[in-house]
Amino acid sequence: MNDRPDDLRPILRIDFPPEDRLGRGKIMLLEHIRETGSISAAGRAMDMSYRRAWLLVDALNRMFKEPSVESQRGGKQGGGAALTPFGETLICRYREMEAKARAAIADDLAWLEAARDPDQTLISDRSPRT
Repeated sequence: MNDRPDDLRPILRIDFPPEDRLGRGKIMLLEHIRETGSISAAGRAMDMSYRRAWLLVDALNRMFKEPSVESQRGGKQGGGAALTPFGETLICRYREMEAKARAAIADDLAWLEAARDPDQTLISDRSPRT
């Protein structure tokens, strides 16, 4: 993705009724697990606790017929985690869906960008002026 920090960008989230969701946070967690080989390190990279990261991995593994992450217990290297082939495919397919969504609404995003007031800031970012 070549977005600048101030670019408009759609955020893709898939709701799986009744309660499960798949979005950029879980996909980013999977990407960090792929890079680090660790649920704990992936969580730290995203400023979340190990427990939170583990709960998200557990939710991902329960959402689908196949797990996304396999964890290895203990041993000399102290265990770790790895993506399954399904987990790798899930990342790839999600990123493809994001690209398709951006392409499908590119004209609308350009219109919104042209209509946007670049000097406007969020109310919460404004400090009182005295």
